[in-house]
Amino acid sequence: MQNTTRERIVVAAARLLQRQGYVGTGIKQIATEAEATLGSVYHFFPGGKEAVAVAAIQHGGREFATLLREALDSTADPAEAVTACTGRLAVELRASGWTDGCPVTAAALETLGADSAIQQACAEALHGWEQLVSDKLLAAGFGPADARDLATTVISTLEGAEVTAQVNRSEEPLHAAGRQLARLVRSYAYREASPA
Repeated sequence: MQNTTRERIVVAAARLLQRQGYVGTGIKQIATEAEATLGSVYHFFPGGKEAVAVAAIQHGGREFATLLREALDSTADPAEAVTACTGRLAVELRASGWTDGCPVTAAALETLGADSAIQQACAEALHGWEQLVSDKLLAAGFGPADARDLATTVISTLEGAEVTAQVNRSEEPLHAAGRQLARLVRSYAYREASPA
């Protein structure tokens, strides 16, 4: 439960950015959604819309990291853990009416090519998610290079599958991605376990 004005502003901004993107979200709309005054928004975020957006992306990144961590921790098998991630994302996306996708995608795409605080916040979120997947794979016995490459592949695939699921209003792109990612993870595990 978000009870401070600053928290309400950040959560409202995170939801609006997720649904409308950075360009489509105005500072007045953020204030209205947060049930805060415009003065309060500028009090907590003197840098204006960009500063609010950075805090919102960081918040969304942490929320997604929690979801990802819970799914990854739900089973010891890394292939099953990846499938659990896609399953959880599918359920959450459907429950939101296909509106609450990745918390960084829209802002990242809208600010491409800019060396901005928003791009940095998006990059940090993606890197953090990759690290969670990499840590899971390392714990399962994968080598560092394979774990890193697979983690990048998993997060990149989740991002694309989530957008495709939103556009098609269907869970199937996420489930298909989960099946294929699990197969990929198992192929590495099989090779590592196989005699040379």
